[in-house]
Amino acid sequence: MRRKQFRVLGVMSGTSLDGIDLAYLAFTREKGWEASILKAETIPYSKKWVDALKTSAELSRPEINALDEPYTDYLAEVIQQFIQKNKIEKLDAVCSHGHTVLHQPEKGFTVQIGNLPKLATILQQKVVCDFRVQDVELGGQGAPLVPIGDRLLFGDYDYCLNLGGFANISREVETEFEFEAENESNRIAYDICPVNTVLNEYASRLGFAFDRDGAISRNAEVNQDLLKELNSLSFYQQKPPKSLGIEWVNSVIFPILEKSESTSEEIIATFTEHVAVQLSENIQHYSSQKVLVTGGGAFNTYLIELLQQKTKAQIILPQKNLIEFKEALIFGFLGVLRLENEINVLASVTGASKNHSSGKIFEV
Repeated sequence: MRRKQFRVLGVMSGTSLDGIDLAYLAFTREKGWEASILKAETIPYSKKWVDALKTSAELSRPEINALDEPYTDYLAEVIQQFIQKNKIEKLDAVCSHGHTVLHQPEKGFTVQIGNLPKLATILQQKVVCDFRVQDVELGGQGAPLVPIGDRLLFGDYDYCLNLGGFANISREVETEFEFEAENESNRIAYDICPVNTVLNEYASRLGFAFDRDGAISRNAEVNQDLLKELNSLSFYQQKPPKSLGIEWVNSVIFPILEKSESTSEEIIATFTEHVAVQLSENIQHYSSQKVLVTGGGAFNTYLIELLQQKTKAQIILPQKNLIEFKEALIFGFLGVLRLENEINVLASVTGASKNHSSGKIFEV
């Protein structure tokens, strides 16, 4: 008999390097799944860890392995402190994404650090982690993984749009001809464009952690030539499944921005406009369409205003804790599905050879 109730910890570290998101979660299964965020917190990275993780894509594999050990220790410490602070006694598992260092599915690999077996040993908890590797081994992109949660937990929305380090979107397709993957699932999802990986970098050059409320972009001039060049990038013409990694930003986006010789303010304004354009091109322009927007970029009020101007769809911002912790919630959910050996990765989303139940389980 399938279990009906679970208490887990969802742990997520995104490419925007805002910090480690931790969410204590309750999942209940009756006719369908329901989820509740019981406690949640983001632990900001120290400058030391921001600097180490920002440049980690440039490391050799032995150097990445050397970084994996202290990062796993650090992650365990953060998780343990969260458990103790919130007096959490009942946990079925800690479900952790880790932190993506390399993501090159076209070369057959993706690497997330913080997923070593000793995480379970240190925490004295069952751990479900390393969700992406199996999908890449099955020929998939290893991303996005959130759409199974979008379908089962947020199916009332036509689109689920996440604005984090990258923007990604998830939706059900109307016919089998809208995508190339041939399998029973009819949900697709894919990365749209970078967001906070770029905006936060240029905000930091001005002495800010991020462009609060979009104030910088609202008051700076858009470089139209630069905007045109960004919008013409070949990635945006590719059909899903497709995904982005920080390597693409480093090798493609930053060189384009630097050679434009625009000020940091102009780059922030131009890239914000670019993001709004790309988002709007991936949403159907009907007033009946409901778009759930989450992730740190949802707090960029100017970006949301631009997006609403460019589409007739209903742009819906949920409660603050869901905006901030939806990804941690869904990685907790992926862990629950893995514990139940149920499908948690959709081939129609990632391009893998089949739907599958992904993630490593480490017992104490």
